[in-house]
Amino acid sequence: MTTRSKTQAKAEARGGESRREALLDAAAAMFAAKGYDGTSIRDIAGAVGMLPGSLYYHFKSKEDLLLAVYRKGVARFEAAIDQALGKTTVEPWQAIEAACAAHLTTLLDGGDYARIVSPEFVRSFPPAMLPMLNAERDRYERHFEKLIAALPLDPRTDRWLFKVALFGSLNWSQTWYRKGRYTPGDIAEAFIALLRADRG
Repeated sequence: MTTRSKTQAKAEARGGESRREALLDAAAAMFAAKGYDGTSIRDIAGAVGMLPGSLYYHFKSKEDLLLAVYRKGVARFEAAIDQALGKTTVEPWQAIEAACAAHLTTLLDGGDYARIVSPEFVRSFPPAMLPMLNAERDRYERHFEKLIAALPLDPRTDRWLFKVALFGSLNWSQTWYRKGRYTPGDIAEAFIALLRADRG
């Protein structure tokens, strides 16, 4: 790289958090559209008008960028749940229904980050990345584990299987959902009603 190119790269790398966020958004859009393997660092840098080498001022590698995109996606789900639950203590069944509605609202918004964190999409990522991505997923699911632990379930109920059934239902909705017939709140209410049955 010439002295002039190095100077240009450093200038492009400036911009701090706003530049980093632009890269994350561009990467999320391209990963969602073209897949991880089909997206290059040059593609992502070009989308924000940056030289490829300048991207490395913000992310050490393409894998590091993927992890940051995934973390931002998970953070959007966490923020939605926190907002839905707020600081008000509510009845346990109402709390988990609110969390499910928030999860579905984020999942079904059609955005790039929602697609990136979906289980089906994650399977297309490099196998070496899966332990780190799964750790982020597990951290997110612990929010639901706490809500499930508070439910007045029959002592014989396997709460882990309850969580698996719930997440399976929530995440599968991404494959069939179409706007108009049901809202995320409608779906959350129906799923919780099915799992609740006559548990009280």
